[in-house]
Amino acid sequence: MRVLLIEDDTGLAQALAEHLGARGHAVDCAGTLAAGWACLTAEPFDLLLLDLGLPDGDGLSLLRRLRAARSTAQALPERELPVLVMTARDDVASRIAALDEGADDHVGKPFDPDELAARMRALRRRSAGRADPRLQCGALSIDPSTRQVTRQGQAVALSGREFALLLALAEQRPQLLSRAQLQARLYAFEQGPDSNTIEVHIHHLRRKLGEDVIRTVRGVGYHMPADPA
Repeated sequence: MRVLLIEDDTGLAQALAEHLGARGHAVDCAGTLAAGWACLTAEPFDLLLLDLGLPDGDGLSLLRRLRAARSTAQALPERELPVLVMTARDDVASRIAALDEGADDHVGKPFDPDELAARMRALRRRSAGRADPRLQCGALSIDPSTRQVTRQGQAVALSGREFALLLALAEQRPQLLSRAQLQARLYAFEQGPDSNTIEVHIHHLRRKLGEDVIRTVRGVGYHMPADPA
């Protein structure tokens, strides 16, 4: 999952980015509203983690701007963005205000990082229109919470990047995703991959899961068919 974290506490931001990165997420950090908005207009993200007390204003103002931009069809990358507000303002009025401004969930500081990760997965499922936490793709079963993949009931060991790539394709199947789109979902700004990284991971996934699991449309991109083997 490509995540934007807008948080001015650099220690918290770094620790959270490392925690989420260890679970296969690509995390970009911004410490101000201005930097966060610049990120949002530059790349598509799967989820926004938003602090409210920021040096250049209230995070709710960015949330209002984000929702207004979507509703008026201003140019922002791709789809509606789930937003999870995380703040020390944990009184009822603050929670209501965040939700009424367009937040999808709210967690008060301090929070357990594993609970935050679970809330992120739940928001991702809802944004994709799924209720089942696991993705079933033919003989493949993909569990984002445990990061386990089985094929015909047998566990398949994948690296973190391989799992993230498989999950990105599975969540969008049978839609075609270009190499640039896959790179944008898997890598934060400072993690620029080598030119053939996606192709290498695709090769490893086919070797482990079967040649027909991921298909190539030459010159366009990759996709998982609606009913892979």
